[in-house]
Amino acid sequence: MADYDREIDASGLNCPLPILRARKTLVDMERGQILKIVSTDAGSVKDFEAFSKQTNNPLLSSAEKGGKFIFFMQKS
Repeated sequence: MADYDREIDASGLNCPLPILRARKTLVDMERGQILKIVSTDAGSVKDFEAFSKQTNNPLLSSAEKGGKFIFFMQKS
């Protein structure tokens, strides 16, 4: 069992597309569910921090691994 409910792969997409995909996916999720986002855009680190604050969806973690940025966000 994965430790998240939905996953989007935004690899190869530049700002603002990873955020837009995450926003669209979060709309269809239940409160408390976890969304995993994979991005290759280095700017997405700051983007997802800001997006989390603006939307009150907690950014549980962010990490860089092999040129990919992995975020876990909880639907509020």
